[in-house]
Amino acid sequence: MQSFVNTSDMNRDADRNPHGAARGVIRMAALALCVLLLGLAGCAKAPYTGRSQLIMYSEADETKMGLAAMQQVLKKEREVTGTPESARVERVGRRIAAVAERPQYRWEFHTIEKDAVNAFCLPGGKVAVYTGLLDLADTDAELAAVVGHEVAHALARHSNEKMSRARMVQVGQLAAMVGVAAASGSSQAAQAVGDGYAGAMNMAVMLPNSREMEYEADHIGLLLMAKAGYDPHAAIEFWQKMLKQAGGKGKSDFMSTHPTEAKRIDALRAMLPEAMRYYRPRDDGGSGGSSGGSAGGNAGGKAAGSAGTAGAGDTAPAGK
Repeated sequence: MQSFVNTSDMNRDADRNPHGAARGVIRMAALALCVLLLGLAGCAKAPYTGRSQLIMYSEADETKMGLAAMQQVLKKEREVTGTPESARVERVGRRIAAVAERPQYRWEFHTIEKDAVNAFCLPGGKVAVYTGLLDLADTDAELAAVVGHEVAHALARHSNEKMSRARMVQVGQLAAMVGVAAASGSSQAAQAVGDGYAGAMNMAVMLPNSREMEYEADHIGLLLMAKAGYDPHAAIEFWQKMLKQAGGKGKSDFMSTHPTEAKRIDALRAMLPEAMRYYRPRDDGGSGGSSGGSAGGNAGGKAAGSAGTAGAGDTAPAGK
């Protein structure tokens, strides 16, 4: 049988120039991985945006992982219950979940006693909000922007997608290492190539994809908060606070899994017209306005502030 790759030529090239051969194997493995990712990318579509996704784990598997991870989090962290803070998180969370249209998810909304301005969502609808974030989110509408973002991660199955892409990168890394080991006979060269391949794929695939997921969660979250009756403008107000807290300019997102605050604000502004088509204010005791809301909702938020007041985690609004 004729081989697709002439391995004898590869071996001769490796003897003459092992570093060049290693680079060639990296390029081949990277190309093979990209072809595989493109071939599998159409197996799922993200809700609302329709973006093609690589999803390799079942919904049942990711739900089990999310439940187990949240149980571990609650063993290590101090959960707040029976307080205005936890009631506020639960109230806003349930309103967002009601419009998420995922009845199979067993939504949980936990409040964690910690000063960090952070929140995260685990697969299957397990959301946690830190009390430090409640200090910054003055209104229920601002909190809804964060919770909507986290719920969006669950709806779009971003954790599953990240794990799936990481798995494919590992396969490509192994292929590159085996190829170099076979061509050069050096395990050290193979390890060096494997490390270089992993770093290249992290910069070329994983980091940009993570930022894309963050923008997508902002997009879907904005629509969810609008459908739940919260003014989408509050999302911009919240991120303006985050930008101010960061010193007026966000850090570069080149090596980050998350976009800068300034870029998020610009993107949210562009998304507002679509979100406003879903927005219908509600008068049910929750704060639907962008800067104050109803008396009931705002009072709850202020009480939370005076009381003590985003991996396993998917996101963290504070530069995450």
